[in-house]
Amino acid sequence: MPGTLFVVATPIGNLEDITLRALRVLRAASVIAAEDTRRTAILLQRHDIRTPTISFHEHNERQRTGALLRRLEAGDDVAIVSDAGTPLISDPGARLVEAALQAGIRVEPIPGPSAVAAALAASGLETGRFTFLGFSPARAGARSRWFESLRDVPGVLVYFEAPQRIRGSLEDLRRILGERQIVVARELTKIHESITRAWVSEVLANPLPERGEFTIIVSNLTHSDEASLPSSSDDDVVQEFCRLTEYCDLSSRDAVAALATKLARQRQDVYALLRRAGKVG
Repeated sequence: MPGTLFVVATPIGNLEDITLRALRVLRAASVIAAEDTRRTAILLQRHDIRTPTISFHEHNERQRTGALLRRLEAGDDVAIVSDAGTPLISDPGARLVEAALQAGIRVEPIPGPSAVAAALAASGLETGRFTFLGFSPARAGARSRWFESLRDVPGVLVYFEAPQRIRGSLEDLRRILGERQIVVARELTKIHESITRAWVSEVLANPLPERGEFTIIVSNLTHSDEASLPSSSDDDVVQEFCRLTEYCDLSSRDAVAALATKLARQRQDVYALLRRAGKVG
């Protein structure tokens, strides 16, 4: 009887963010195919898991797929893990999953952490419809063409960006897609986590760290859309601020950011309004 191929989500930073089911599967598997065995070893050691690991990354996926498929056909259970988050989301593994399905082998997802889902949940944007784009192209010319192709894509856009390219990427975004509201999520779930909600020009006006992992969310709201937004009186803004801080447990800072995003206003304008109303210091 063939084994099962488990696609296991692992923490994107905080090692506590792993499910009990994922731990059970990693313990019971015959082998763990890991994108980076050194990083996976830290997680396994933390939870006293002694399952053997083998490297399985973009440079050896073709060679390793055949051997892993034979193990599955022989009855071994195999678990795939990436460096962080959910495998196959801009990570290797698609070749093995396709081969397993074609061979009639069960593929079982073990859901868990995802940088995309985490960033969207904290964005304060309308996220009912979004498009995930993976990493932007590394070369400037290709990246410009990539942004051009996204002009008419509806809903929110989500993509990953490398730290050394973050400024160039946001400059291209503004030049091609216009003055959009964006969320820049960096080092999610880690000690230096930061989530910035602002117009792209506001983000570019400040230094951008060239370290860490970035998830960028781009709304379809531009400055030119502001006239069509429903107006809110000052009293409405104050009431919504009180609701966010008192009933939703948001800090004053996060509530101001959420209101600015929702109302397409500058954060300093919302802050000034609330200060006049005596709601912030």
